[in-house]
Amino acid sequence: MSNKIKIAAVQMEPKLMKIRENLESILNAVRKATDNQANLIVFPECSLTGYIFSSRQEALPFAETIPGLSTEKLISLCQELKVYVILGLLEKEGDRLFNAAAFVGPQGLIAGYRKNHLPFLGVDRFVDIGDRPFQVHQTPIGNIGLHICYDIAFPESSRVMTLLGADILVLPTNFPQGRGEKYSHVVSARAFENRVHVVSTNRVGSERGYSFAGLSEIVDASGEILSFASPDKEEIIYGEVSLDSARQKHQTFIPGEWELDCIKDRRPELYNVITKPNLDRI
Repeated sequence: MSNKIKIAAVQMEPKLMKIRENLESILNAVRKATDNQANLIVFPECSLTGYIFSSRQEALPFAETIPGLSTEKLISLCQELKVYVILGLLEKEGDRLFNAAAFVGPQGLIAGYRKNHLPFLGVDRFVDIGDRPFQVHQTPIGNIGLHICYDIAFPESSRVMTLLGADILVLPTNFPQGRGEKYSHVVSARAFENRVHVVSTNRVGSERGYSFAGLSEIVDASGEILSFASPDKEEIIYGEVSLDSARQKHQTFIPGEWELDCIKDRRPELYNVITKPNLDRI
């Protein structure tokens, strides 16, 4: 496993209900990012389908299985180029509908993730809530954890994946204008407090009166922003990260005088209230 990993965040403007057009843009972006030596390429939330659907019935025809037609085409390209890709899409399983991300690479489908925290916005008003725990996936480019957009507002999500050994947390997003700027600070905070790298890939453009904030970013394990996108342009940003830096949780500033460890210094016995059921949701 190489210690240095080059990440690409593809900030794009998906077209609502235009899967063929979006997939073509996605495949072209994968080729371009690979030409720039990217190892891991991340696309926005619902980048295959668009996001502002008006009903479950409207969204269902545009959902795919994982693996499915679009992910199989992406897998073929990953096998050709020896690259790893995370794609946002709508997933169907029987009569269920999920806001999902597919993680694919040269070996095929690595994982599918279903959004666990749903805001009352866009297609999230109609999808089923995620039914799988947060997981970390071991790959030749590091240990990768997946979450989607609103998930990052719940710091437990990032901490769980950190405790499971994540080196890189991937966050496909659709932050609207007026919120993306604030979430930029949250992304850096999650990286800093967990000593992990975080890539947040947002979209640009508008759908049905909603405009999206762009501002995709790649943040290293110290919380430093390595690369930051514009608020309104389609572009690919890049950042190189060290897996070793994400695995070194103990920080020594002055030996024997000033040392910190964000994992060993935790006090889990004080946090029991966090795991109590949310009675409002039951």
